[in-house]
Amino acid sequence: MATPKTDFPPVRACLFDMDGLLINTEDIYTLCHNILLATYSAGPMTWSIKSKLQGRPAHEAISLLLNWANIPNISPAEYTQKLHIIQAEQFPNAAPLPGVEKLLRDLKATQKGDRKIYLALATSSHEGHFKIKTQHLVEMFEVFEQDRRVLGDDPRIPKGRGKPSPDIYLVALQAINQGLPEGEEKIRPEECLVFEDGIPGVIAGRRAGMRVVWVPHPGLAQEYLGKEAKILAGLGEDESADLEQIGTVGDGWAEQLESLEEFPYEKYGIVTF
Repeated sequence: MATPKTDFPPVRACLFDMDGLLINTEDIYTLCHNILLATYSAGPMTWSIKSKLQGRPAHEAISLLLNWANIPNISPAEYTQKLHIIQAEQFPNAAPLPGVEKLLRDLKATQKGDRKIYLALATSSHEGHFKIKTQHLVEMFEVFEQDRRVLGDDPRIPKGRGKPSPDIYLVALQAINQGLPEGEEKIRPEECLVFEDGIPGVIAGRRAGMRVVWVPHPGLAQEYLGKEAKILAGLGEDESADLEQIGTVGDGWAEQLESLEEFPYEKYGIVTF
């Protein structure tokens, strides 16, 4: 186990995932799958299978789900088409998760001071789904400037480089740095704080060289009970390192929270008003 790093610079940028972190769409995804699975007398989806779907390419994830549910007579493409119809009906019910609205208001309020916190969104949701999920939450999402909203189909992300690759968070940081006032020093990865609920997102943030706050769904947290240290290190369930940067267990770069309520700003050098 590593010695925890404690001499971090103050956070200058906060980069947010969306689904299951800002809004309750992870539960809505589960609901949509269960509605569709029930039509095949299958399901309901459990976190043991759902946790294995996260971070996989869509076709691969649906194939795995259909195999788990023992539904051989439908293709992943047909299942996905039916699922999208249900999602279009359910996503407009998305709501902010506890603590989110206050956290975003507090971070936006730092614009009044000398230590401004820059914000960006980094979500795997494609533009079409993003609009359906957020069209009734426009005011909340206004804290993210248009060019600092990095979506899953953003052309700035190379094909095949979604989470757990670090690209989405590096692109978000680049977008922030490109918009900094003249003369302001560029923000470094270690001055960024990534907010994530999913394990692939935690790995992406760690690989980007950023600090991470992991706020998993209770169901996911229960599924990975006892494995939290590896997740926070960016290792997932696999300790075999690739060429991309990852951490070591106990290195102090990431922490787990139950919710975003009563967020510890001082710990990250964030001054609120």
